[in-house]
Amino acid sequence: MDLRIWRIPFSTNVERVALALGHKGVAVEWIDVDPADRSEVERVSGQPLVPVLDDGGTILFDSPVILEHLERRFPESPLYPLDPARRAEARIFVDWFNRVWKRPPNLIAAELEKTEPDREKIERLGTEMHAALDLFEDMLDGRHYLLGEFGIADVIAFPFLKYALGVPAGDDELFHEVLFEHQPLEGRPRVEAWIERVDGHPRS
Repeated sequence: MDLRIWRIPFSTNVERVALALGHKGVAVEWIDVDPADRSEVERVSGQPLVPVLDDGGTILFDSPVILEHLERRFPESPLYPLDPARRAEARIFVDWFNRVWKRPPNLIAAELEKTEPDREKIERLGTEMHAALDLFEDMLDGRHYLLGEFGIADVIAFPFLKYALGVPAGDDELFHEVLFEHQPLEGRPRVEAWIERVDGHPRS
């Protein structure tokens, strides 16, 4: 097997792939990249973002694309439900998380980088993040994982929601500070327990 993945420290999208590979029991060669020098990533993939997967000469980037490829390549210990209706629901969640949920924290981080951030806009976007946490809390009512059994929804969401518990030492990403500041866990015990539960899963 010839799997190589380029990564940078603390990347949420890299952790998605590491969780998926750990769940499937697939080994990979990790190639660490200096966040300040992504020339190797650009040489390999034509763009600067990680993760980048090299699967025997097939080059892929963008974590959802990589996850779909890994699901096809290694179908054992599936990330998606086998039932077509539930699989469709999982795809809807993935699309919602990537297109809708990620928008507020990204916009808050962009706003904070301005000389004079719009505090009202930040507060409004933060309220959207709080509301999303309530949705996750409800999704976990009577469940250990977001869609019942561990799978793609947990892999997609965990690397972002885990920052509700704090930012690790050495992680100076503004985006991660935003995730911490705007995801209060008070009154959301199921989300907190889910974060700790998923954190116990293996990474490749």
